[in-house]
Amino acid sequence: MHTKYPKHHLIKTGHIEHCQICNSEKLHLILDLGHHPLCDTLLTKEMLDQPENTYPLRMIWCQNCTGVQIDYCVDGSVVYHPDYPYKSGISKPLVEYQKSMALSLIKKYNLTKKDLVVDIGSNDGTLLSGFKQGGVKILGIEPTNIAKYANASGIKTIQSFFDIKESEKIKKKCGKAKLITTTNVFAHMQTIGEMIMGIYNLLEDYGVFISETHYLLDVIQGGQFDTIYHEHLRTYSLRSIIALFDQYDFTVTDVERGDRYGGNIRVHITKGKGRKVSQNVTNLLKLEKKAGLDKLKTYTEFAKSVKKARIDFINFLAKVKKEGKTIVGKSSPGRASTLLNYYGVGKESLPYLAELSNSLKLGMYLPGKHIPIVDEKILFKDKPDFIVVLSWHYGEVIMKRLKKAGLKSDFVIPLPIFKIIKNKDVK
Repeated sequence: MHTKYPKHHLIKTGHIEHCQICNSEKLHLILDLGHHPLCDTLLTKEMLDQPENTYPLRMIWCQNCTGVQIDYCVDGSVVYHPDYPYKSGISKPLVEYQKSMALSLIKKYNLTKKDLVVDIGSNDGTLLSGFKQGGVKILGIEPTNIAKYANASGIKTIQSFFDIKESEKIKKKCGKAKLITTTNVFAHMQTIGEMIMGIYNLLEDYGVFISETHYLLDVIQGGQFDTIYHEHLRTYSLRSIIALFDQYDFTVTDVERGDRYGGNIRVHITKGKGRKVSQNVTNLLKLEKKAGLDKLKTYTEFAKSVKKARIDFINFLAKVKKEGKTIVGKSSPGRASTLLNYYGVGKESLPYLAELSNSLKLGMYLPGKHIPIVDEKILFKDKPDFIVVLSWHYGEVIMKRLKKAGLKSDFVIPLPIFKIIKNKDVK
């Protein structure tokens, strides 16, 4: 069993001075968002009377590998506490998206009932249920209590963090995997080396690791500073992922772009060096260069657009209040915490955030700003003049659904560019 990996791929808790990916010191501060609480550590009513922990939140760019990172790491066991409130299965667009992802991977890699697919950070098993329907053997690994929802719905899940030791246990019990997936997990890990070597150990020869994460190009082009939070230790460009796996016995063999979380990248990484590389990889690297992901100027322009969006939003809120109109928030994704804390918007400006009736977040309060999270049924009673769509990456779906249900409010989309969408224009 291989267990050796570069020292810098174990990210220590606290301030980070080198690039997490390539260990370079050529780092540039792009955006200092101030001190923030953890975006998914929602507060109960009792906790409002206690002190709240906050940590530095800064966006840093590495000139060497073009990856973006934050420069302060909060310990993973604090971030992914057992009561972590996220369940992928409650978001309809996400369920459909993950089902189509499973089907496309089954087809691409000719997976059969003999093949094992392992999903790391498998949450409630939404992605794996797609593989299961496709007749493939499955196993989930999930560190939080959400694992019990997965097991209850027949998706075999181990409640644990994934590391080399865990990979050895799984291999003994279930054999090697043909495919290992992570969606929105691989940019979060402190233990990069443990994770990559664990994956290496568990994969068959020529087996493939699929990493799906936010994509730096979309973040920069879309002014999406709200994807910067303590869970997201890194935001990858394709070039930075290649730089990362060059340090291991792996080849980045294919890449796809998707529209999940405002734009994502799905990278196919095959076990072993010198594997055949798809033209998609070459094309996307060219596009990154053309878009200036290797130039500091691109990031300073991005920072300017973020500051402008903030001013536009705050000015609009002041205008609404002055005119005596009402405005509330819709949804409380992790990114809402970054946005509202950086903008300095609290409950005097947005009295509540309305969430789906089956959300685990109801009755809780937004970290930092303590805005209450309530059932979205309230929108139909209050009929606010404006609704700020904080899950703006699902904006179209949300606006259509609320309008169809009879809501007459106008909508505010905070990013990529601040805009107001009249109810009559929602088609």
